[in-house]
Amino acid sequence: MSPELDTDPSAFPSAPPASLDDPEVIVEHDWRAFQRVERMADHWDRPGWSDRQRKYYWMHTFPDPGQLLQRTEHCQRALQHLGMDPVPADGLHVTLLRVGAVDQVSTAQVEHLLDLTQELPVSAFHGLAHPLAGSRGAVRFSLTPWKPLVRLHAALHAVGKQAGVPGGAPTTAFRPHLGIAYSNQERSAPAVIDAVEPLRSLPPVPLHFTTVDLVELRRQDRTYRWRTIRSVPLPSSATSRTTLA
Repeated sequence: MSPELDTDPSAFPSAPPASLDDPEVIVEHDWRAFQRVERMADHWDRPGWSDRQRKYYWMHTFPDPGQLLQRTEHCQRALQHLGMDPVPADGLHVTLLRVGAVDQVSTAQVEHLLDLTQELPVSAFHGLAHPLAGSRGAVRFSLTPWKPLVRLHAALHAVGKQAGVPGGAPTTAFRPHLGIAYSNQERSAPAVIDAVEPLRSLPPVPLHFTTVDLVELRRQDRTYRWRTIRSVPLPSSATSRTTLA
């Protein structure tokens, strides 16, 4: 069974979709939520973040983004007139879970966390990145299906509790997505929504989630940069004790 997702006003969309498996339901749910946004915020105006800070996160990164990069750059060019901050080619990522600030997590805890992830009860899986929707602070691809990503989040949250790290938001508030451009000012949302809408007819891009990456994340020049601590392979479904199907 997948962990349940709850309505959470701090998440976007605040309510989860009716299905965590059906791509049409998920994509439409993301789009309807974005259409209801009236004002977009400055993504970088976030309490608790500065260019000097470093935080450990679990992410899925794309060392060789291939078709994903082509689709991303196509969408970024179409939205260039909006003046948003595009995610660079080597900055594409799916954020999974915050582990904690570097000064709040010891080296021993990091090693323990990595040891525990060798036994994650999950398997590698495939997904899709669908152009295009957004949030209160970014333009982003919708990801489908959600269920395997939710299960991965729950597994990482569980090992984080075992390792005693501060951790991040609960799985109930997790909303999978893949950002491609960040709003760098407060702005009226309808102009962004209108610019995004024609891009929604583009076909989705296949994604392969075969690893999960523990990174040391920082903000730099209005983008996110990271140092990979370790890329942890996810076992194939044939060898995993619990599959994500």
